[in-house]
Amino acid sequence: MISYDLTVIGAGPGGYVAAVRAAQLGKKVAVVEKNQLGGTCLNMGCIPSKVYLQHAQWALTQKKSINYGFQIDVQKPDFAKLWDRKNQVVQTLQNGVSSLFRTNKVTYYNGTAKLISNHIVQVDDQKLNTQKILLATGSLPFVPPIAGLQDVDYETTDTFFNLQELPQQLVIIGGGVIAVELAFAMRPLGVEVSVIEVAPDILLTEDADARKLIKQQMQHLGMKIITAAKIQQVESQRVIVNGQTIPYDCLLVATGRKTDFRLPDQLQLKKDAKQKFVAVDSQYRTSVEDVYAIGDLIGGYQLAHVASREGLLAVANMFAQPQAPLDKNLVPRGVYSFPEVASFGLSVAQAQHQYANVIVQKVPFANNAKALAADAPQGFIKLISEKEYHQILGAVIVGEHATELIQTILAVKNAEGTLDELAATVFAHPTLSEAIGDVTEQLLIP
Repeated sequence: MISYDLTVIGAGPGGYVAAVRAAQLGKKVAVVEKNQLGGTCLNMGCIPSKVYLQHAQWALTQKKSINYGFQIDVQKPDFAKLWDRKNQVVQTLQNGVSSLFRTNKVTYYNGTAKLISNHIVQVDDQKLNTQKILLATGSLPFVPPIAGLQDVDYETTDTFFNLQELPQQLVIIGGGVIAVELAFAMRPLGVEVSVIEVAPDILLTEDADARKLIKQQMQHLGMKIITAAKIQQVESQRVIVNGQTIPYDCLLVATGRKTDFRLPDQLQLKKDAKQKFVAVDSQYRTSVEDVYAIGDLIGGYQLAHVASREGLLAVANMFAQPQAPLDKNLVPRGVYSFPEVASFGLSVAQAQHQYANVIVQKVPFANNAKALAADAPQGFIKLISEKEYHQILGAVIVGEHATELIQTILAVKNAEGTLDELAATVFAHPTLSEAIGDVTEQLLIP
């Protein structure tokens, strides 16, 4: 039986980052993954979707350029080439993870793990003795009970990127972040897209102003959006919803994800009060000694960068200097739509509940020179603060490169800076980031 200081189960962005860090601390580390190296994000989520979104952006840029003097014959894409490029990007990143493992002497097992005890992990027919275990097994697609769904072929976010032909009519059940991103990825490529959401609106986790703008953009691109939907029946090649029939040749169920309890239940790990996630303490320890858990298993934001940071913190708590848990108010969140949405911290309502004298200011990109030059005036920057200490409580950016721009504000907040430090920053002209200075100055006007 081979012995390890740490066995990480799950080779996604939480697991592989934690494994490499533990190895860098001089520990003997094993990683077990039953599927593909890199986990859901690299193979079936974040990365493939961004490849498709980039192709969709190129298609929109081609069409826009016709309005400004370019003579371009815009045709439907060669989807086989797009699909191949997606696979090439995924393979390149998988190779990068493999290289990290080799460089740091992390032992990789591609097989199914079974937890015999809190110190013995079985991988197929081999047993590993381990001082500590880190569970980073992620989540599974949630498929709600819908009449007729079990009788038809449908895709989930775990299978959608295996499609080798571009759909003609795509129906997406779900209106959250993933559903909206995939809608934006498909529509500019010539796919007819319908989004069906049972909630009162799409993107309910996002800022109301952002949600409104993105919905307008989806409709401008010709997407059909049905909210407060009552799905009567799913049939082969059609969905009957709110009394109308929506045809499809591809049905995608993108209604969120659920915790994968198969491994935690083998050790009877304690769950949280709602029985939805594995319960952990402030150091990511579970109810069983020497067993830790991170990422989608423990709730919070189901984001790759959250899992990665939690993995680093868990390893520090195991083998180095104990660390405080991740502050969720310092986590950037993004929707990779056109335009993008990025945010962090408290919403306006949350800030008003926790602080007195909350101040909010919004500046549109329509007044920004770089945005106008790039024909990208849609969107805004919204800052949330309070009058007494000028703390940065939250921010929302909607616009081109929003997921990059948000980092400037977040970096200032993370360094315990306030509106005053943001206002003292000199922003280059012309840049989109100038709008950060504009909104800050307006907040500081007496």
